[in-house]
Amino acid sequence: MKQFLLGAASVIGLGALAGFGYIENGRLDFAADSAHSDGVTKLIAWAREQSINKQAKDIVPPADLANAERIRRGAGNYEAMCVGCHLSPGAEDSEIRKGLYPEPPNLSLPAATPEASVGDGRHFWIIKHGIKGSAMPAWAKGGMDDEAIWDLTAFIKVLPKLSANEYQASVAASEGHSHAGMAPEPAAQQPAQGQNHEGHSHSHHKHSH
Repeated sequence: MKQFLLGAASVIGLGALAGFGYIENGRLDFAADSAHSDGVTKLIAWAREQSINKQAKDIVPPADLANAERIRRGAGNYEAMCVGCHLSPGAEDSEIRKGLYPEPPNLSLPAATPEASVGDGRHFWIIKHGIKGSAMPAWAKGGMDDEAIWDLTAFIKVLPKLSANEYQASVAASEGHSHAGMAPEPAAQQPAQGQNHEGHSHSHHKHSH
């Protein structure tokens, strides 16, 4: 038994040294345009799911999650904060989403990912706390309060049922990017007294490359 334990310890030690050497030599690829191996991907996904399931299992959604006012408020924040990565009905992809790894789920599709079918508490937890190494931010760190997060969760719940026109109408009916904790908008600068700006114009450059 003693020899077995010594052998096992030796194997573990050699494995740890090999792993350290692999990392020390810069062999572990952190480029976002290079996918992990299948085994590493599955290991990370398993660890992520175990963690999120444990953290979110006791979260109880509010009774009024289906309230139309919640959904209306959530639409504007989704358009401002989420659509670039998680898309909207009819959108095939976005510039930023193409370059992210892992690729964010398309939340406009029904049950696009496991978390889309296992509860609203899970969505709430992910929006509030984010996910390390995935580009999913912890929106609460930016000041988003729980009520606004539940509003966003409420909208995400109905999003797959919306057409492209219905989505745009929902956004138009909302208050746009609006929630507690937002930094105040900078005051518009007024022209100096006596300064003539007649005929003065600013050109707005389109995003082009």
